[in-house]
Amino acid sequence: MKKSTIVGIGELLFDVFPEHKALGGAPTNFAYHCQQLGHEAISISAIGRDPLGQEIREELCARQLPTILQESDYPTGTVQVTLSSKGSPTYEISEGVAWDDIHFNEELRSLAQRTDAVCFGSLAQRSETSQSTIFSFLEAMPAGSLRIFDINLRLHYYTREVIHTSLEHTDLLKLNDEEVPILALLLGIEGDMEAICRQLLELYSLQAVILTRGAAGCSIYHPKGSIFHPSASIEVVDTVGAGDSFTAGFVSALLAGRNYLEAVALATRVAAFVCSHPGAMPTLPPHYRLVATE
Repeated sequence: MKKSTIVGIGELLFDVFPEHKALGGAPTNFAYHCQQLGHEAISISAIGRDPLGQEIREELCARQLPTILQESDYPTGTVQVTLSSKGSPTYEISEGVAWDDIHFNEELRSLAQRTDAVCFGSLAQRSETSQSTIFSFLEAMPAGSLRIFDINLRLHYYTREVIHTSLEHTDLLKLNDEEVPILALLLGIEGDMEAICRQLLELYSLQAVILTRGAAGCSIYHPKGSIFHPSASIEVVDTVGAGDSFTAGFVSALLAGRNYLEAVALATRVAAFVCSHPGAMPTLPPHYRLVATE
């Protein structure tokens, strides 16, 4: 089976925990797991001309993840992460950092024109520069490619305009149960979670809405109906990056020719594995791979 070209574009940073730091940023987490599942995956972001930026470049090189990392005069991004007793994170996100300064250029245009799927979120759109780059990339992609909006609401870094415009450029929407009421309030939608997801599906002519609900499982809403899949029973170490790995599993499976039920089953297994290991980028078992090594 031919590999697909999958891109994650947006924030790239170090998650700084009380006792250690770990490479993070949803688009890069997503791309890394897509690569582990067998596709050609590329992370697009920006780093500072500083020791942290060099450390990021070296770590992604060691992980053999292809990147386009622009160098910025802004410092490399960091996020202070605090975990609850149940492993759930809270964040303090630095502002005015390198990933706020991603620029669209011919290198990105050339990549966009051969991209089969891209995942983007709301956080990197807090700056006009990176937001403009994200939409330029989306518009340069070929017809029939997949645009995945993993909404990933963080603190106050989103607006109605950002959400609405993103949804107008989206094929697949991924969100969690905590984000549904916020989205409904921003967009003036009423009803229970299912009704809200179905309205989003229709309002923005989406191919599917992917709703994750932690231990309560996941639902996929699409024009012909819906699918529910239960969560795996695991001992949670931390949930950082779990949603990103879920999205990676789902998209990777779709591009490998799987149907929605098969895709959500794999995504659930991938996310469960990530939750049961420390950090957002553990090495997945080889049998998870969808596309054989050439």
